Amino acid sequence: MMKPRYKKLLHVGAILLLAFTLPLHAAVAHQDHPYHFGFKKSKNGQLPSINEEGFKSIVDRHGAVFLGDTSKKELYLTFDNGYENGFTPAILDTLQAKKVPAIFFVTGHYVKEQPELLKRMTQEGHLIGNHSWSHPDMTTVSNEKIKEELTRVSEAVAKVTGQANMRYLRPPRGIFSDRTLAVSKELGYTNVFWSIAYKDWDTKVQRGAKYAFDSVMSQLHPGAVILLHSVSKDNADALGSIIDEARKRGYEFKSLDQLPQKQAGTP
Repeated sequence: MMKPRYKKLLHVGAILLLAFTLPLHAAVAHQDHPYHFGFKKSKNGQLPSINEEGFKSIVDRHGAVFLGDTSKKELYLTFDNGYENGFTPAILDTLQAKKVPAIFFVTGHYVKEQPELLKRMTQEGHLIGNHSWSHPDMTTVSNEKIKEELTRVSEAVAKVTGQANMRYLRPPRGIFSDRTLAVSKELGYTNVFWSIAYKDWDTKVQRGAKYAFDSVMSQLHPGAVILLHSVSKDNADALGSIIDEARKRGYEFKSLDQLPQKQAGTP
């Protein structure tokens, strides 16, 4: 039979162990708390904000981007290409005719199914970014799985296009955590979010080119990172008008490679 003093020592030891491990578990849980990227939208040319979303310090700490230089009338055009819906060739035609650079964030499915479009993107001076191989919620997978998801895309794109370096990542569905930003940053990626967007990804709810045009132009602001989904017919039809009107308002379109560093979270 265990003596009372030994029982007391074991009880004290268990309490001390719990006291030390609870903060550790809390820290790990905090690191992996999932956030869905969102922002206060721009109106009347005012700047958007992530100050009220609860993740500004995390985005800033890891050098993630959602704005460019807000002191200049510069725009950064980005497309998410999870799959091809027949509109990317028209988008590329418009970008070529207007001499506008863009970045296309692609998944493994897109890489496998659309090698010729990937080649055209790079041949016409556009960047290709990482949107993960299988489009998972990266906060739910291990660090090793994140590395595998990103490496498969970068290696496959390099094999198809010759693009040696892939520097930019758009987290699938805009879901991220302190951990996922840290892991992807360690792999050499800048996470790219956005400061202009609208519900354009639902191919069953397309409302026409004017709706797309109005949705983008109503949010226009200096340093905007514009998110468009290439599966949208509305986007393909409105893109030329969006570019022309933005230029009329004094804006210039730039490549993400021209994006100033440490601009995330301003203001």
